[in-house]
Amino acid sequence: MKKIILYLALTLVMACAKNPESFIPHLNGYWEIDEVTLADGSKRDYTYNDTVDFLNITDNLTGFRKKLKPGFDGKYTTSDDAESLELKIENKQLYIYYKTPYASWKETVLNATDDQLLIVNDQNIKYLYKRFEPINIEK
Repeated sequence: MKKIILYLALTLVMACAKNPESFIPHLNGYWEIDEVTLADGSKRDYTYNDTVDFLNITDNLTGFRKKLKPGFDGKYTTSDDAESLELKIENKQLYIYYKTPYASWKETVLNATDDQLLIVNDQNIKYLYKRFEPINIEK
């Protein structure tokens, strides 16, 4: 009887596990930090961001991330700097590998939906992003 219960519990856990491939279609677009959870568990809420992250990922799972500064007119200002990236699924997790001329690193995508993106870095800092909604003041 114990083996049956253990088998059923294991089956339920496996069925509820999220498929990392399902995160990929949600990554493209404009994201702003909503909350950061540090490794010690302390949290910082972001009520205002003067920059947003723009992720552009192609069909071959490569692309770039740029920091953009949104304007009230719906336009963005940015520098020419961008971090090239590559997505890889390893050990049933989705990783984003970043590379610049100065450094390379990876982050793990824990969850991605149309409205939220949760990423953790190698210092165990979790970044919760929300989809950016531009402010556009009509003239």
